[in-house]
Amino acid sequence: MPVERLLPTPEAHDLIELTRDVADKVLAPRVVEHERNETFPEGVFPALGAAGLLSLPYAEEFGGGNQPYEVYLQVLEELGERWAAVAVAVSVHGLSCFAVATHGTDEQKSRWLPDMLGGETIGAYSLSEPQAGSDAAALTCRAQATPGGYRINGSKAWITNGGKADFYTLFARTSDTGSKGISCFLVPAGTDGLTFGKPEEKMGLHAIPTTAAHYDDAFVPAERRIGAEGQGLPIAFSALDSGRLGIAAVATGLAQAALDEATAYAKERKAFGKAIIDHQGLGFVLADMAAAVDSARATYIDAARRKDAGLPYSRQASVAKLVATDAAMKVTTDAVQVLGGYGYTRDFPVERFMRDAKITQIFEGTNQIQRLVIARSLAG
Repeated sequence: MPVERLLPTPEAHDLIELTRDVADKVLAPRVVEHERNETFPEGVFPALGAAGLLSLPYAEEFGGGNQPYEVYLQVLEELGERWAAVAVAVSVHGLSCFAVATHGTDEQKSRWLPDMLGGETIGAYSLSEPQAGSDAAALTCRAQATPGGYRINGSKAWITNGGKADFYTLFARTSDTGSKGISCFLVPAGTDGLTFGKPEEKMGLHAIPTTAAHYDDAFVPAERRIGAEGQGLPIAFSALDSGRLGIAAVATGLAQAALDEATAYAKERKAFGKAIIDHQGLGFVLADMAAAVDSARATYIDAARRKDAGLPYSRQASVAKLVATDAAMKVTTDAVQVLGGYGYTRDFPVERFMRDAKITQIFEGTNQIQRLVIARSLAG
C-alpha cells in the first residue's frame, strides 16, 4: 500500500505520483535480474533523468527541479522502496553536483551544471581513500599545481558509480597543511591517467559498481578546481550533510519495502488455525517495525525542513542518518524472521533488503561517526 504522505503543495503530490509510476515501470521489473546477476542497469538513469528525477533539489535556471529537500527526499524514499542500489546512485549523483552548485563560480555553474543536471549524465563522489575513510583529513591523493592546472596522483576508494559515472567530484591534497590542504576538483570521465579497479564484490547493492580510482599524472585544468585551494574539506563536509539525508531517505524506503513484504506474508500465512499476524507475538514484531519506519521518516523530514528553512541542520542530518539506517537494519532483519525459512531464500526479496540495509550504516559516515557529530554538537 502506498505511503500516505504529508506534502507541502499539490505539485509535490503530482511529483510523488510520477515517481511511483516511473519506479513501478522502470525499476521494479528489472531489480531482481540485475541484483542477482550483478549487472549495471543500462538505460535506467537516462529514464530517470528524462522524468526529471536526477536534479530535483537544484535551481531551475541550471536545469534543476527547484524542489525543497522535504519533497526530494521523499522521492528518493519511493525509489529506495523499489530498488535501493539505484536510489543510492541517484543520491550520490545529487551529492556529486553539490560542490559546483554551491561553491562554483557563475561561469562554472553556467558551463557545467546544465549537463550535470540535465538527466543525460550521472556523477560520482570521490572523497574516501584506502587508508582515509572516516578521517577525511588524512587524504594523500595529491594535486600538484602545474602550468594551466594540476597533475593528480594517488588512489581513491569506495566510489559509487565508479567507472560508470560521467564526472567525478574529487577531493585531493594541494598542500601539506593537514585539513586545510585539500581542494575540490570536477574531473570528467575519460581523463587521461584516470583508471578504475575491478568492482568490489559486495554483500549488497550488486547492480551498482563500487570501485577504486587511480590517478597517474592525470591533468585537470585549473578551471575545474571548485572553490579556493584548501577549501575542499568544508565543501566535502557540507555536501555530506545533504548526502546523509539522502541515505536516510533511501534506508527508510528499504525499511518500508521490508515492512510491506512482511505484513503481506503475515496476512496470508496461517498457523494454528489463524493468520500469523493475528498471533500477538508476531503482531507486536510488525508493530515495532512500523514504528521504526515511521520514526525514521519523521527524523529525515524534520532535518529536511530545517535545511529548507535555512536553519542549521548538521546535527539533525546525523540523527536522521543514524536513526533511519539503524531502523533499516532492524526492520529488514525482522522481516526475514517473519518469513521464517522462506525469508532466508532468494524466492523472497527480504534477504536482499537485509543485505542492502547493512551498508547504509557504513557509508556517508559510519553510524559511529554520526554519534560523534551529535555528541560534539551537544558539547557545544
